[in-house]
Amino acid sequence: MVWDAARGFTIAWGALLIIQGILPAATVYLSRGLVNALAGRELHTTVTLAAAIGSVLLLTELLRGAIGWIRTVQSELVQDHIYSLIHEKSVAVDLAFYDLPEYYDHLHRARGDASYRPVELLENMGSVLANGITLAAMVGILAPYGLWLPLALLAGTLPALYVVVRYTQIRHAFRQRTTADERRTWYYDWLLTGQESAAELRLFDLGRAFRIAFQELRAGLRGQRMRMAREQALAQLIAAAAALVVAGGAMVWIGLRALRGQATLGDLALFYQAFSQGQGLMRTLLEGIGQIYTNSLFLGDLFKFLALEPSVADPVHPVRLPFFIRKGIRFDNVSFQYPGSSRFALSDFNLHLPAGRITAIVGANGAGKSTLIKLICRFYDPVEGSVSLDGIDLREVKVEELRKAVTVLFQDPVHYNSTVAENIALAQRASLEEIHEAAAAAGAVAPIMGLKQGYDTLLGKWFENGEEMSVGEWQRIALARAFLRKSPVLLLDEPTSAMDSWAEADWVERLRENARGRTVMMITHRFTTAMWADNIHVMMDGRIVESGTHAQLIEMNGLYSESWEKQVPGFRLRVEDARGR
Repeated sequence: MVWDAARGFTIAWGALLIIQGILPAATVYLSRGLVNALAGRELHTTVTLAAAIGSVLLLTELLRGAIGWIRTVQSELVQDHIYSLIHEKSVAVDLAFYDLPEYYDHLHRARGDASYRPVELLENMGSVLANGITLAAMVGILAPYGLWLPLALLAGTLPALYVVVRYTQIRHAFRQRTTADERRTWYYDWLLTGQESAAELRLFDLGRAFRIAFQELRAGLRGQRMRMAREQALAQLIAAAAALVVAGGAMVWIGLRALRGQATLGDLALFYQAFSQGQGLMRTLLEGIGQIYTNSLFLGDLFKFLALEPSVADPVHPVRLPFFIRKGIRFDNVSFQYPGSSRFALSDFNLHLPAGRITAIVGANGAGKSTLIKLICRFYDPVEGSVSLDGIDLREVKVEELRKAVTVLFQDPVHYNSTVAENIALAQRASLEEIHEAAAAAGAVAPIMGLKQGYDTLLGKWFENGEEMSVGEWQRIALARAFLRKSPVLLLDEPTSAMDSWAEADWVERLRENARGRTVMMITHRFTTAMWADNIHVMMDGRIVESGTHAQLIEMNGLYSESWEKQVPGFRLRVEDARGR
C-alpha cells in the first residue's frame, strides 16, 4: 500500500533512513578517538574530531527534519489511498451486506484503522530500518570485545519483546470482542447530537436515558482498558529490570578490564556508549517489530473488509439489453428472503409490468412491495425463480448496464447537501435547460424559485448558508432527478406520500405526461394516486391477490374496494365514468 500510494517518497525515505542509521555509529566511533586524543593531549586531533562529531550531529538533525517531512507526506498519501479503497469497496458490495451486523463491525474497524494506522506503520517501519542499521554497526563495534556481548544485548531485550507481543494480542482480542459495544456508543452519541433525533429527544425527554446508556457502555470499556494498561505497565517494569541487570553486568565486566589495564579510557567510553545505545536500540527495534505485528493484526481487519466480494456480479458472457423495451418486466415464480431473515418477503411471486404502461402496486406494510424495486435493480437476486426484462434474465445482464436502464424515486430519497442544480443532476452530465425541464416536470419550479439563489441555492444545514426544504419539496427535487435520467424503466416508491391533495393531483398529471413511453411501476399507499394507473395490483404476504383497473377492482368488492372506501369515505367513482377515462 505504501509503495502504491507514494512510490517516489518511499524511495527517498528509505535512502535517508539508511544514512540516518549509520550516523550514530559514526558518532560513537569518533568519540573513542576524541577521548583518546584528549587523554594524549593531541590538540589538533581533538579539534578535528570534535568538528567531525559536530558535523555528524548537524547532519543527523537535518536528516531528522527531512525524514519527518517525507513521512508526513507519505502518511497523507497512504491515508487517502486507503480511504479510496474503503470507499470503492463500500460502493461495490451488495446491499445484502448492510443487513448483516458483521459488515458494520468490519467497516467500523476498517475506518478506525485508516485514520491513524498508516502513520504508525510508517513510523514503525522507519524506526526498524534505521535502528536495525545502527544496531548492526554497534554490534560490529562491540564484537572485538567479546562475541557474547551481542547475545547479552538480545537476552536483555527479550522480556520487552514478549510484553509487546503478548499485549498486542490481548488488545486485538479486546477490540474484536468489543466492536459491537463501540459501535453502540457511537450510535448513542449520534442520537444525542444528531439533527434527525433532536425533536423526539426533547419532546419525550429521552436525553437522560441515552446518556446513561452511553456512560454505562463507556464505563465498562474504560474499566477493561484500564485493567489492561495496569497489567501491561507491571510487565514492562519487570522487563526493564531484567534489561538493567544485563547492562549492569556488562559494565562491571568492562570496568574490571579497565582496572587491569586491558582497556583504555577511550575503550571504556566507546563500550559504554555502544552497549547502552545498543541495548536501547535493541529494545526499540524489538518494540518496533512488535508494533508492526500490532498494526498487521489491526490492519488485518482492513484487508478482511477489502476482501469482501459481492454476490451480485456480472455474468461471464453478458447479454445486451434491447434499446427499446417491447414486452416489459416479468417476475416468474420468484421467492426471496432477506439475509438473516426467517420470513420470505416474496413467495412464488408472479407479475408482469407491461412496457410503456403505468402499473401501481398497493398493499399493507410488509407485503413485499419495495422488494420488487430492489430485485429489478439487482440489489439482490431471487432465491428462486427469475426477474426478466423483455425475456432476458436480469442475471444475464451487466449490472452497470441494467442500472443505467432503470431510475428510481426511493421512499426516503437522500437529501444531498449541495446546490439545487447539483441535487437534480448529481453525477449526470446535464445542461441547465435540461435541469429546468426536469424540475418543471416534477412540479419543483415554484419552491426552487422561492429560494434566495434559485438553482444555485445550497440545500441542507450541514454547511454555511444552506437552506432547508420541506419533506414534500425534497421529494419533488428527487422526482426531478428521476425524470432527468431518461431511463426506459421508472420505479416510484411512495412518490406522493409527502404531498397534499392539491400537489398530488398536479403531480399525477405531470407523471402521465412525462412517463409517456416509459415502463413505470409505482408503489403507493394512496389509492387516489393508484387509481390513475393503467393497471393496479394488490399485494398481501408476498403475493398478488387482486389485479385490474381502478374501476374493475371497485366492482370486485374485495380488498381494494374495501380500502378505497376507508381512504375516501362516501365517494365512489362510477364504473361507467372510470371506464370512459
